[in-house]
Amino acid sequence: MKVPLLDLKRQYASIKGEIDNAMQTVLDHGMFILGPEVRDLETKLAEYCGARHGIGVASGTDALLLSLRALGVGPGDEVITTTFTFFATAGVVSRLGAKPVFVDIDPKTFNIDPDQLEKKITAKTRAVIPVHLYGQMADMDEISSIASKKNIPIIEDAAQAIGARYKNKIAGGFGKTACFSFFPSKNLGAYGDGGFITTDDDKIADLLGRLRVHGAKPKYYHSMVGFNSRLDSLQAAILLVKLKYLPEWHEARRQKAERYNQLLADLPQVVRPFVHDHNYHIYHQYTLKAQNRDALKEHLKSNQIGFDTYYPLPLHLQECYSDLGYNTGDLPVSEKIAGQAISLPIFPELTDEEQDFVVDSIKKFYDK
Repeated sequence: MKVPLLDLKRQYASIKGEIDNAMQTVLDHGMFILGPEVRDLETKLAEYCGARHGIGVASGTDALLLSLRALGVGPGDEVITTTFTFFATAGVVSRLGAKPVFVDIDPKTFNIDPDQLEKKITAKTRAVIPVHLYGQMADMDEISSIASKKNIPIIEDAAQAIGARYKNKIAGGFGKTACFSFFPSKNLGAYGDGGFITTDDDKIADLLGRLRVHGAKPKYYHSMVGFNSRLDSLQAAILLVKLKYLPEWHEARRQKAERYNQLLADLPQVVRPFVHDHNYHIYHQYTLKAQNRDALKEHLKSNQIGFDTYYPLPLHLQECYSDLGYNTGDLPVSEKIAGQAISLPIFPELTDEEQDFVVDSIKKFYDK
């Protein structure tokens, strides 16, 4: 049996008629840039996220970049974030000439550790970017309390967590802005790049709307230098179809995760994902801590089982950030988890037989 980490062809097959019709509508009207589908998606997705405003942009990376730019982050500023995340979270800080300041993670959830956050705040700190990793929200009560006390805005990196909840409050409800990704592998994925920003701030929303079109308002009149970062109408049409199924797909992922938990319960060599009782985890990834992880990867590969390691090298140890002066051992929890984490196949269409095969293969590896 061959088990992929993710199979988007199965998802497309289940909604093919709706997707094809939606795309044909865009092809027929020809408004490919910021067309009616984009405006419709912005309204519906903002409502889904409980926000006043939604702004479609070209990628999740751009969502972060434009959010920082809207807050005035620039050279000489510092932005605090986790070291255990996808590179874009820190890369956008550097692109604006600011300095990313890295914080270690909670050993259970792998999210940013609030207990270490306050220690990193200086007079140069202009924003905090918590990441809701794998689909589970960070400890937003504690993070919000610290940020509020220091009068520092929060930008939520919710790229992996659309629809996730913390104490019944949905992702996007805690920051000055929240940033989402529509990369194809996400729970709500486009057929190419795409991103989204939510905010309750009218002025920030207006500024973001201008920034994504070269800083123009009205057209051809530029009050600032902005970006070319627009969500295409074709992608918005696809996402509108998928948005209807998102709650159902979340529940399917959660059921697959619970089944993994049961099947792996008697295997001491792996630690299953820890989920706080107050969190609604959407399982963008199902990630274990595994003994002898690298050998396990080779075993899964030989059995044609998909997997990935999110993330094999924390950001503070990346070559491009060597000038920041971090050394091995500075953020020990992240460094340890980077050698243990492995993500198994999880998507709504994954079958019980495929899950059984994955777990049986893992058990055979450790039986050796």
